[in-house]
Amino acid sequence: MVDIFDAQPASVEVKLSANKIVKGDDINITAKDPTMKNIHIGLGWDLNAFDTDALDLDLSVFLLNKNMKTRVDSDFVFYNNLEGCEGAVSHNGDSRTGAGDGDDEGVTINLNDVPYDVMHIMFVLSIYKGEEREQNLSKLRNSYIRLVNAENNLEILRYELAQDMEDKTETGMRVAVLNREGPKWHFKALGECVEGGLGAIATEYDIIVQGG
Repeated sequence: MVDIFDAQPASVEVKLSANKIVKGDDINITAKDPTMKNIHIGLGWDLNAFDTDALDLDLSVFLLNKNMKTRVDSDFVFYNNLEGCEGAVSHNGDSRTGAGDGDDEGVTINLNDVPYDVMHIMFVLSIYKGEEREQNLSKLRNSYIRLVNAENNLEILRYELAQDMEDKTETGMRVAVLNREGPKWHFKALGECVEGGLGAIATEYDIIVQGG
């Protein structure tokens, strides 16, 4: 967790952006809000102003067992498979432009309904046909992923990605992961860029994808 303070007299302490995290941070979200059951993971981005070619950034989710593998094909939740774990994980669909304010893509997760043999929930960002179109992560700006309590719309965490995407030539990123520790869930900011995009990441988790 990163806390930023204004330059104020010693007797006045003003905490800013207490919900912002950076690469490597590992946050116990259960401790932050023990009542939280339903969460929303939101992804937002804009294109660099000088880039005119449309870029389609996708949010995908891999539901992984203790060996960091998917159990069945439906454990890969993305634009062509919008639900996993019998609806416990639900993707809100594909945004192909990133236009407008707020989240461009998102996933809702009922933590209580996620099966106990799902130990890790991996969040992956990828550019659709990025290598084919010679597009990469450096073309994005104002990119972030955030975790929200879906029941009261309170933002719990926000990971801004600009610094970790700067000058990157890759088309995919393991951006963050939810790790189960007994009844607790931890959110870890990864920011790991991956060559080969979504296909390479999916293969690592025992999923074979076409294109992307």
